[in-house]
Amino acid sequence: MRVFAIRQREDTITAMRDAELVEIVRSGFREGVHRGSVAVLGADGTLVYALGETGAPLFPRSSNKPLQGLAMLRAGLDLPDDADVALACASHSGETEHVERALAILGKHGLGEDALGCPAELPSHEASRNALLAGGGGARRAAMNCSGKHAAMLATCVQLRWPTEGYLDPAHPLQVAVRETVEELTGERVAATAVDGCGAPLFAFSLAGLAHAFLALVSAEPGTPERRIADAMRAYPYLVAGAGREDTRLMSAVSGLLCKAGAEGVHAAAVPGVGAVALKVTDGAARARLPIMVGALRALGVPASPELDALAEDPVLGRGEPVGVVRLLPDVFGRSSG
Repeated sequence: MRVFAIRQREDTITAMRDAELVEIVRSGFREGVHRGSVAVLGADGTLVYALGETGAPLFPRSSNKPLQGLAMLRAGLDLPDDADVALACASHSGETEHVERALAILGKHGLGEDALGCPAELPSHEASRNALLAGGGGARRAAMNCSGKHAAMLATCVQLRWPTEGYLDPAHPLQVAVRETVEELTGERVAATAVDGCGAPLFAFSLAGLAHAFLALVSAEPGTPERRIADAMRAYPYLVAGAGREDTRLMSAVSGLLCKAGAEGVHAAAVPGVGAVALKVTDGAARARLPIMVGALRALGVPASPELDALAEDPVLGRGEPVGVVRLLPDVFGRSSG
């Protein structure tokens, strides 16, 4: 009983530190809110907006993938095609091109699909999933959203003559390199290590650190591994996510934008010469990410456009028709500044 009381107290304290960011309005009535934290950096790396817990460690989930990809390139991974580099940083939808490209990376290094350490899943892309099931297929590792990253990790091991067995162990040379890269680009020591949904090690650091890392990627000189990660992802947003996905749409809507979403309501983005954003929705709701991200980009001065404006709000449906909206609260980026 006493332990429960202590945990309840800790949860209450945490909830008090985040901020109301997004509201859900249904038929003119405010149905609910999403709370969270946001770190917004200027082009020089200065923290210009800090809402909620921007300095506390969290798990960045798949927003960490560009840093994992960078660690592989720095270690010596040679992927001649930038499209493969983009897939190495992807949370893809399991569409045909995603799956075939992941398998091709494996094949070039003498490996098959069974070498992947990620779990077998069905494509998240509805049409691809339906087609697979209609053809008698089922869940497979190459369709899992992280298969491109895992294929690249295995390719790194083959090229550097590291063992492919145990490549997901935090003590494996590959994962040690990832940790070192994460600590360098975030400017922070890893606060905790966990196992991500795909089985890879996951390192905890702050939203401010995540924003600094993304800013470093887009600000790097041409020809560097950092810049190659940023350029590859921006050149192939469809491979990073998939048809209709938020990262695909955001990078297509804003020139120069690099972004990567993560599970549990995490998202990070940066624009060269403008700044960077990292956010976490406390309840993990994916629908709250885009209104916050678009609002933060606007606060940094990213010009409005029909494509960006279309991402600022998400409709609330009733009987299949829009009856309300999920939107950023109007005073969010006037509320707190660093």
